[in-house]
Amino acid sequence: MSDPLITGQRLNALGQLVGLPLADTSPRPVPPRTDMVGHYCSVMPLCADHADDLYNAFRADTEDRIWTYLPNGPYHDPVTFRAWVEEAVSWDDPLMHAILVDGKAVGHASYLRIVLASASIEVGYINLSPALQRTRAATEFQFLMMQRAFDELGYRRYEWKCDALNMPSRKAAERLGFTYEGTFRQATHYKGRNRDTAWFSIIDSEWSSLKQRFERWLSPENFDAAGLHKHSLSTV
Repeated sequence: MSDPLITGQRLNALGQLVGLPLADTSPRPVPPRTDMVGHYCSVMPLCADHADDLYNAFRADTEDRIWTYLPNGPYHDPVTFRAWVEEAVSWDDPLMHAILVDGKAVGHASYLRIVLASASIEVGYINLSPALQRTRAATEFQFLMMQRAFDELGYRRYEWKCDALNMPSRKAAERLGFTYEGTFRQATHYKGRNRDTAWFSIIDSEWSSLKQRFERWLSPENFDAAGLHKHSLSTV
């Protein structure tokens, strides 16, 4: 091997390939239960007060499509849904958040599989009501959660996992800048069926340029009078 350096690797004194040394291997902090505020939405720790808004927003999907790839739901009874919210509020991992637009909760997402020692964290348990889908807020809440993980807390790795058959989720991950890493076959099962899990990630060295793309895309100048974006996230 003529060049001892390969991307992300080096040779040790024994001639073996090993990973590059890290300047900081300290554990990262637990994500705080505090609000993340953007231009188009706010992301805040889930609380029982969000239950009614979320239930009404989710029921706008009369076919229950948004529940197919989630481990829970669908809910056709506000009392049962509120009971789930009241339980989810107490979880630490996943750490559930509500996504609010104009003061109303219209979706939820979480940090999960939070591994402080290796500085790895996942975004998931995402459910977007019809009112939130394909909006500026639907992209901004993702940006806010990434920004907290990388800029505020210093995580090295940000993960996205989904049912390998969930094509909308896979396309969303790719649009948001995640890299597909592979599929774990028969990784788990839920709702009485098998799940192969597709893995995606963003790492800290990619964040700076990706952050700039998000900021350009979310800028008011990128939207016309009808609210349609002028440039896609991949080209902005």
